[in-house]
Amino acid sequence: MTKLRDVYLRRYNLRRSALEFFLMDQSNYFLNFTTKIRLKVLTSIYSVHPPNFSFNSSRHPQDLLRKSGCTQKWVNREISNFEYLMQLNTIAGRTYNDLSQYPVFPWVLADYKSEELDLNNPKTFRDLSRPVGVVNPNNEADVQAKYRNFEDPNGVIGKFHYGTHYSNSAGVLHYLVRVEPFTSLHIELQSGRFDVADRQFHSIAQTWKLLMDTPNDVKELIPEFFFFPEFLKNMNKFDLGRLQSSKTRIGDVILPPWADSPEDFIYKHRKALESEYVSNHLHEWIDLIFGYKQKGQAAVDAMNVFYYCSYEGAVDLDAIVDPIEREAVEGMINNFGQTPSQLLKEPHPLRLPLDKALEKMMKSDHKKPDLTMMLSELSTFYVEITDSKHPMVFLSPPRSGTKGLLQTFMTDDTLVTVCDNSLIGRHSWLPYDRHSNKGFTLEVDQSHILLKGKKDPNAYPMRSSSYHPSIEMNSHLFAVSHDAKYLFTAGHWDYSVKTFSFSKNKYVSSVIRHFDVVTCLALDSCGWYMISGSKDCTSVVWDVSNANNTNPKPFQTLLGHDLPVTCVAIATELDMAVSGSQDGTVNVYSIHQGLLVHCLTPLGCVSPPSIITFVTISFQGHIAFSSKDKKNHSVHIFSCNGDNLGSKYVAAQVTGITTISDCLVVVDDAGDLTLSRLLGLHPVYDVPLHIPIQTVVATPGNTHLLAPLRDGKIAVIGLPNSNNN
Repeated sequence: MTKLRDVYLRRYNLRRSALEFFLMDQSNYFLNFTTKIRLKVLTSIYSVHPPNFSFNSSRHPQDLLRKSGCTQKWVNREISNFEYLMQLNTIAGRTYNDLSQYPVFPWVLADYKSEELDLNNPKTFRDLSRPVGVVNPNNEADVQAKYRNFEDPNGVIGKFHYGTHYSNSAGVLHYLVRVEPFTSLHIELQSGRFDVADRQFHSIAQTWKLLMDTPNDVKELIPEFFFFPEFLKNMNKFDLGRLQSSKTRIGDVILPPWADSPEDFIYKHRKALESEYVSNHLHEWIDLIFGYKQKGQAAVDAMNVFYYCSYEGAVDLDAIVDPIEREAVEGMINNFGQTPSQLLKEPHPLRLPLDKALEKMMKSDHKKPDLTMMLSELSTFYVEITDSKHPMVFLSPPRSGTKGLLQTFMTDDTLVTVCDNSLIGRHSWLPYDRHSNKGFTLEVDQSHILLKGKKDPNAYPMRSSSYHPSIEMNSHLFAVSHDAKYLFTAGHWDYSVKTFSFSKNKYVSSVIRHFDVVTCLALDSCGWYMISGSKDCTSVVWDVSNANNTNPKPFQTLLGHDLPVTCVAIATELDMAVSGSQDGTVNVYSIHQGLLVHCLTPLGCVSPPSIITFVTISFQGHIAFSSKDKKNHSVHIFSCNGDNLGSKYVAAQVTGITTISDCLVVVDDAGDLTLSRLLGLHPVYDVPLHIPIQTVVATPGNTHLLAPLRDGKIAVIGLPNSNNN
């Protein structure tokens, strides 16, 4: 129960009988009950008061949407189009766990023939104000005639424009036929074989053309079109047959001319989804799918009426006594598709123009824009923390929690630093300051200032004598808990991982699982798991989710390297742990099964022997790492499935990497900070700081980059206030 975040009321075959459980690591489970059992389960959950539970489950979807505030966030451009559509789908009952209620996304483009994709040309885009069936005006007369001429003698079936639905299980399997388990489900649906080749999803341009040529197929898209290039590849070499006309064997999906690869298609398609045209018109599509044009006269006027059994409340399965009839109706609902719960009964608000939204965010005390939205406006400011004698070797991302030895509760976040002499600093961070041109507040820990010049051993709670002589103080050795109460440390002579309590100003636990010195630590983004790497060539995943237990608990031991592990990263939401080693490999593991999934090696820019020096995982699942050999330094990007997306040389030794939005941030000991696109590693922003950089972190929301320098200062890169008021 401690890991339960939320429970949503769900429909299954239009019956209000299911629950979907969401856990803190973003995983979810869909369970169907009888209506009475569902109520008992929900009551039992409420009675135990789970500590992380949001208690939203009993709300109607329209109330959930209002309470979430996500519509206003979207209007103000605080969240992306993709993120907003995913939230709307979830609130409206769409789920990955039910093919007949799979998340639905719009076709956003109409140009699948050009050599270059022009996102500034309105003709590039699909008309989002009209259902797919009538995007082509030539189909309008047929659609209207079907609605006008239909009559059910029994009076059960109402008039409709379309006999198929824009989202159903067959449509989802059509798109995902190359990826298991959908391949097996597709074969099962087709009575033990693949569908005939000409009906397979084999070309994006051809699929769009068929949609435009006839109103009988009105499939919208699925989220995978915007983040998952693997579904466009026939990686498993399935025999999908040959086309009748050309006798061509179907393999990978044929891409538009403007896409160089599946990864390039996904990148450009995602850019199209986030473009100004779509941002200005997406509310029209939302009105059709989730809003006031979903039902009633508004739906009739919009030519947006579907077969009756797709709508909530249209069929009462529990009232059907005949089991054969009930099974037939259930099959019809399951195969035809289900219309989402209606979320809005009024027109959806428009999104703010980009310039207005950025102006509003710049004036806000609560939300600053992602710095990648305004790269040309970035400025660099410097805050002195220590000096060049004892520079910082570690800097945490800002964490929420209490600050300082006096345990004063702060409204701002805590920024933890560790210097090479083991001195800990806990500083106050706010991403805004309306009274300063800097646009942020960073207050240096007063106790840190007072202790800087002292030689008393008691002044340093983490004296270097506890560290193994072979270990140099570096950013890999530390991780801060998400509540900012504890600092986890590695590199100790007894092979332990230790927990330092900020409130008690001392170590409170020491746990040993490795058989040699621990060389690196990393924490996931949800505060559930930590990973450590060691000279014993293994990595260990630790459970750190229990806030009342300061002892990390070993959860999984990961094997596969021949030489010591040098760097680690973990993404619980993606069930992915990654480790780099002196053997020149990067291993990718499943956290929960502890299985080695991929072994990656740097390509093109290295000659063996090489050493992996830093590794990180992006929110989208990209694996980025740096490597060095005797002559060169390089950085590399791979997909979560092991495909190389880019490699390049860098001029100096890499001292830190992180990802923000769709960019990789690299810093080095020559003082350069560079942002490059994750796909292809094309540079988009570079700033020479002239002083060797120790590491780099991004603040929540990607509002700032923080880079501690070897001279004792922190370089803060972000958007300054437009005026000093």
